[in-house]
Amino acid sequence: MKTLPKDPLNIIMAGVGGQGNVMASRVLANMLSLKGYKVTIGETFGMSQRGGSVMSHLRVSETSAWSPQIPRGRADVLIALEPIEAVRVMRAYGNSGVKVLVNTRAIHPVGVIAGDSEYPPLESIEKGLKELTPYVWMLDATEEATKLGNPILSNIIMIGAVSGLNLLPVGMAEFKSVIRDFFPEKLLEINRRAFEVGKEKVTSA
Repeated sequence: MKTLPKDPLNIIMAGVGGQGNVMASRVLANMLSLKGYKVTIGETFGMSQRGGSVMSHLRVSETSAWSPQIPRGRADVLIALEPIEAVRVMRAYGNSGVKVLVNTRAIHPVGVIAGDSEYPPLESIEKGLKELTPYVWMLDATEEATKLGNPILSNIIMIGAVSGLNLLPVGMAEFKSVIRDFFPEKLLEINRRAFEVGKEKVTSA
């Protein structure tokens, strides 16, 4: 078992309802558990099941089971499936050392769709994040997932990207082992491919 850079290592996965945030966070938790780490997970949901904010806290330790709630300002890794959700989480849990991976495809909230508010440009979101931490990676995981035939695969692409960036001590071996608990046989290969695409995109950039 590889020594963690911090113990506990605090991971947040954030997105909106319908993006598969909860499932992806549980896949990641199981991958880490398979490596021998102790993982506690906590989840919070917005007011709307589809379209509301969804956030999972994972606390990873070599020795102890920690409270599932990450203290404010103490995130170590943020995996954001939507850009504004990255900003929202960073306001509460960010710090100058947090490593942030962002899916760049926006999901406009109702207020933006109705014309009551504006969605900020992606460039300004990226600039704002980099003012908080130098460790920011942007990836259009939704576009890559669409190329594979299903946008929902963006969450798995993001897990592959996390592995490719070496943000967490897990890889394809752990992913292959745990996905059988989440997907039927006919979907295993496309999910393995999504993981590979995520890893390839960040290592070839």
